[in-house]
Amino acid sequence: MEWTMQPAEELAAALRAGAVTSEELTDEAIARIERDDKMINAICVRYFERARAAAHNADRARARGEERPLLGIPVTVKESYHIAGLPTTWGMPAQRDYMPAEDALQVSRLKAAGAVVLGKTNVPVMLRDIQSFNEIYGTTSNPWDHDRTSGGSSGGSAAALAAGFGALSIGSDLAGSLRTPAHFCGIYAHKPTLGLVPTRGMVAPPAPALPIDLDLAVAGPMARTARDLTLLLDVMAGPDPLTHGIAYDIALPPARHERLSDFRVLIIEDHPLIPTGSAVRAGVHRVAEALIDEGARVERHSRLLPDPAEAATLYMLLMMSNAAASLPTDVYDRLQTHAAALSADDRSLDAARLRGMVLRHRDWVDANNRRELHRHAWRQLFTEFDAVVCPITPTPAFPHDHHEGLENRHIDIDGVAYPYYDQLIWAGVATMPGLPATAIPTGRSSEGLPVGVQLIGPMFEDRTPLRLAEHLEQKIGGFQAPG
Repeated sequence: MEWTMQPAEELAAALRAGAVTSEELTDEAIARIERDDKMINAICVRYFERARAAAHNADRARARGEERPLLGIPVTVKESYHIAGLPTTWGMPAQRDYMPAEDALQVSRLKAAGAVVLGKTNVPVMLRDIQSFNEIYGTTSNPWDHDRTSGGSSGGSAAALAAGFGALSIGSDLAGSLRTPAHFCGIYAHKPTLGLVPTRGMVAPPAPALPIDLDLAVAGPMARTARDLTLLLDVMAGPDPLTHGIAYDIALPPARHERLSDFRVLIIEDHPLIPTGSAVRAGVHRVAEALIDEGARVERHSRLLPDPAEAATLYMLLMMSNAAASLPTDVYDRLQTHAAALSADDRSLDAARLRGMVLRHRDWVDANNRRELHRHAWRQLFTEFDAVVCPITPTPAFPHDHHEGLENRHIDIDGVAYPYYDQLIWAGVATMPGLPATAIPTGRSSEGLPVGVQLIGPMFEDRTPLRLAEHLEQKIGGFQAPG
């Protein structure tokens, strides 16, 4: 039997039953990487000898009667996480030799759960792109079409899963970096509630690995099934033991419903600031039809939905304020000059991004206060609904585009060009208020490319969109292997 495309849950059962060993699973995964990754380039740092040693130890531990959630299961890790003795570069040539001395907290949790780490997966420079390429490791291609991107910034992880290089992976998400690659590659990913999963050790070098509470950004699981997302989230979630973990434990509430027919779902397929492409719209429709067919309550409009245009502007302000914090002083000064020249009436997303890059602290506080109003509005909406279904990006995976300067790139939506950055709007629907969102595959486009949607749930009720994802996987189908 070929194991490389099997879900982690099934691998765990086979390991417990003695049908396969971790060494066999690891050798098979390594052989697949060595055979297929030349064209995809998902695994940028290989960990094979240590992986084989870890697999051997996992088999010995199981023989002693040990049981751990991921014992003996091969996984991959996004390059941005520290692994002791391996480079962490974030795709920056100047940091190609940076070698952390200890594992990131999430890597430590993977290893403690018994996972066998195969290697690290490719990313864009500084994780700041919707594609995964850099001068150190090159370009990661989509396993479904090598001329197209696998997404970013967790594009290497998504491509690895779609190609069968390990059963699970961990990524991160600030601008859809878990959800967009999942959508492009036809896999599952979960953006947790902000703060649920600590990120210590996922930091751009050479900054120290401190237990910082990030704004907007999260770490999260990626898998080939919805149930595997929950398996991995349960390993990753919980406060950092250096800070909140001193006083707090975690107790996520169960999913709101167990039957699909009991779910109340709001469907959003249109945004006032960017059109939804036909392929993605069809994916949203497939989900809506499946819900209706099972008797779920489905609505397409709600007066409780926070203003999406204002939400997009707030998201751009907060995100770009974060992104520009490390810019050199001379660059920052030039941006201030450009921002000062903007018309007060310019409410475009380009203007919001520029203003965000030079946001004063008092203006950030104002934006943050407006974010809290949006969070409160979402709380009100989730008294009437259990989840919101909407796009992740307006299109399926697009061809590789490495033009210098993201402002010089465009996204083609049904034959019309739009600013490249504008496609982040849909990611921001969940990111700006810090809500959990599960990316699920919904089928393929007319070109044969994967298409996904996101299921957004109430804050800290991550199990609700995850449970809905499980139901929809049964109803509309889930991961399909490329080719």
